Amino acid sequence: MSATIWCIADVRFPLERANGIQTIETCAALSRRGHIVRLVVRPDTAVPARDPFGYYGLPPDPRLTIERVRVSGPPALRRAGFLLGALAATLRARRPDVVFTRDLGFASLYVRARGAGAALVYESHGFAPAVSDARPGMLTGAAAPSSTKQRRLMRREARVWRRADGYVTITQGLADELVERFGPRRALAVVPDGARVEATRSWTPRPASTPAVVGYAGHLYPWKGVDLVLEALAELPGVRGLIVGGHPEEPDVSRVRDRAQQLGLSSRVTFTGMVPPHEVAARLEAADVLVLPNPASTVSARYTSPLKLFEYLAMGRPIVASDLPAIREVVRDRENALLFEPGNAASLAHAIREAIEDRPLAEAIASRAFETAREYSWDRRAERLDRVFGEATL
Repeated sequence: MSATIWCIADVRFPLERANGIQTIETCAALSRRGHIVRLVVRPDTAVPARDPFGYYGLPPDPRLTIERVRVSGPPALRRAGFLLGALAATLRARRPDVVFTRDLGFASLYVRARGAGAALVYESHGFAPAVSDARPGMLTGAAAPSSTKQRRLMRREARVWRRADGYVTITQGLADELVERFGPRRALAVVPDGARVEATRSWTPRPASTPAVVGYAGHLYPWKGVDLVLEALAELPGVRGLIVGGHPEEPDVSRVRDRAQQLGLSSRVTFTGMVPPHEVAARLEAADVLVLPNPASTVSARYTSPLKLFEYLAMGRPIVASDLPAIREVVRDRENALLFEPGNAASLAHAIREAIEDRPLAEAIASRAFETAREYSWDRRAERLDRVFGEATL
């Protein structure tokens, strides 16, 4: 049955980061199921403003519209302006069936202000106090949170857990943690992220390239583990690296390039810089092995559902990934991926070498990964969300 769904995302749009991709792909998949979807975001900061559908490589869809809340002033004022503007737009509209958001602040505000408003479904990407506490070790220059902020986040988490009509987590580990902290609740579902998976696709072995190429796609933040890829490549003479991503205005780009130079890898590693999301897969076509190198952390172990993992699965290449609980919810060692000890460059190098040299194993893993991707398409994600929406609106 068709529903009217408002998706609230406090991001400038289009956004090159993973949350922008996940947001538009989820909204587009919901609209393909026949729902009327309105995405509420901030305006693009690029001049001239970019077309979101063109930026993400999606066809326009009359069932999916984008509403922009204009904000100005310092960051705190822009944040407040968006929250109030999005809330006002949602409450004054002809009542939607569902308000859907991954923004804890908005969810907390909405459940207090809505009255008889639409059902709220909140999508959690991590227990906010734990994520906030981990940020200094994840992002270059991030400050430690104050005790006041941590208490505020805890109150919001508890409030939304109690009062949201539906609740989604992206990993089972996160769902288990929240139930342990706050107790059981109705309309709770685990809905991982996804990737574009063509219905008519078929897998064929890829001829090995000489020299072999190891690919990584994503941001270059310390918690993503790209430094470990460079350290592993230093132990693999003759193997090349392909690093797709890295925002030019962030310090991690120069940090990672400097590290490659220190390791004597400048001639063996290609940095593409940031590319439009719909072009990433084409860039990775040159890779023989795809690497997901997240180091061990609370966020990586319990909360993360990396877009790149699902994109890698859809490409049908052998995947080498960190052996973490959240990753093991999707892939299994020596079945559809090779898992290595997180943070251990020698372990990563060993797994890459095996994926390059043991062709029968690599092809078996790649073909099973390709089949696994069918369960993690954006359309399958929308189907799973639909079940939550139905339960939330009963």
